[in-house]
Amino acid sequence: MALNATIYKATLHIADNDRHYYGSHSLTVARHPSETDERLMIRLLAFALHANAEDRLTLTKGLSDVDEPELWQKDLTGSIEAWIDLGLPEDRRILKACGKAEQVWLYAYGRTQSIWWKATEGKVAKARNLHVRSVDTQASQALAVLAERNMELHFNVQDGIVYVSSNKGDVTVSLDVLRP
Repeated sequence: MALNATIYKATLHIADNDRHYYGSHSLTVARHPSETDERLMIRLLAFALHANAEDRLTLTKGLSDVDEPELWQKDLTGSIEAWIDLGLPEDRRILKACGKAEQVWLYAYGRTQSIWWKATEGKVAKARNLHVRSVDTQASQALAVLAERNMELHFNVQDGIVYVSSNKGDVTVSLDVLRP
């Protein structure tokens, strides 16, 4: 018998001083049975970092569909403007995404991300539309503590640092640029 997804409700209040974007978003997030709180919260972090006034950024089926990223933004014709993925994907998946989308953003996290990047960096070197950011392991684990079935999160972005707060606490996330 297959396990069902767990539904999370999240209200994000975003003050991105770097991009001059300020807004609130109410999201319903289906958490795959194999997804951790850490991955769920990094999905919300990625949403906050890419949210915009056009409001075309959407959460996808994620782990339930290997042909989709975690988030994407499509234009009015259905072309993919931004493909946003998480974790430590294989180079073939990254290159395939670079062929499908105008811009590909990858948020790497996990204890083995430095080893993964050393093995992957050369294989994706020709992809001109790829942006890779690294989420510190301590910060990603601290984000996981903030996860709740109903949560209200405040994201304040200033000088590339993300300050995340909720009623469960505060987390500072510094994103290292692995590839601009």
